Amino acid sequence: MFSGEKVLVTGGTGVIGRELVDLLSEAGAKVRVACFHEPVDPRPVVQYLRGDLTCGTFCARVVKGMRYVFHLASVKGSVGVGRTRAADFFVKPLLMNTHMMEESRKAGVERYLFASSVCVYAPAATFIEDRAWDAPPHPSDAFAGWAKRMGELQAQAYREQYGWERIAVVRPVNTYGPHDNFDPQTALVIPALIHRVLSGENPLVVWGDGSAIRDFLYSRDAARGSLLAMERFAGGVPVNLGSGKGYSIRELVEAVLKATGKSPKVVWDSSRPSGEHSRVADIGRARKELGFEPRVGLSEGIARTVRWVLDNPDRVRLKKTSFNV
Repeated sequence: MFSGEKVLVTGGTGVIGRELVDLLSEAGAKVRVACFHEPVDPRPVVQYLRGDLTCGTFCARVVKGMRYVFHLASVKGSVGVGRTRAADFFVKPLLMNTHMMEESRKAGVERYLFASSVCVYAPAATFIEDRAWDAPPHPSDAFAGWAKRMGELQAQAYREQYGWERIAVVRPVNTYGPHDNFDPQTALVIPALIHRVLSGENPLVVWGDGSAIRDFLYSRDAARGSLLAMERFAGGVPVNLGSGKGYSIRELVEAVLKATGKSPKVVWDSSRPSGEHSRVADIGRARKELGFEPRVGLSEGIARTVRWVLDNPDRVRLKKTSFNV
């Protein structure tokens, strides 16, 4: 499907985007990446255009001549930074999503993928696609969740008014892997833990008692699932991309310690909030409609990520995010 075709990936230097760019390049696509900073390790066969995706003029420029668009760009960070920079988590993705889809429509893009998120869901032990709008997103995800919901609603509006049916909507869970943001001040839980452990933090203080259950997906699996969604399920119906199982935070910490070879004293701070007890995505639709099955489990994925961090200290140090540019 992608061989010889012009494909745009927004957010193509991120944790999922970089893997997606690699897969598309291997498939013979002519890949263009829209990013807001110079890539640390650009691929020679990829065209990089640097600019601001909250600007409609730049979106129109990058989408020109493209047949397929994967819109992954967003604002990603920990719950803590999400509360202190609430406007960034709401306004910037809202502008990027709105401009990118509108300019893609106007440019005659054939198929479009919108990367939503499980942050659109109301509190629930299991996230089921058709239940997403039953209630507002969890308060900790309110700003990012509503921005993603508006992107999904925009896709629905375009189907109804313009008859643009070929829009895929994926909702990935917490995704991790190489090329992530490992700054513990802004990173999500896995990269933040990896950085803290490798930095020699001892004792290692972790919020909660370790019993909370979460869903994690390795970045290569998330990229592969996005490709499958574009190929097989670009009809506007959302689909979860997850691991298919839940992992306790205690299991997560143990996997990080094993992969790093470190053994700090772990202190569970139960006085701190650990959030909902369980947040796991149902991936039955992805299995049925995409033929999607995660290939990399948590322990192996963390081990691969740790090896990449140790082998690429400069890439980790020079990583640019919306928080340090």
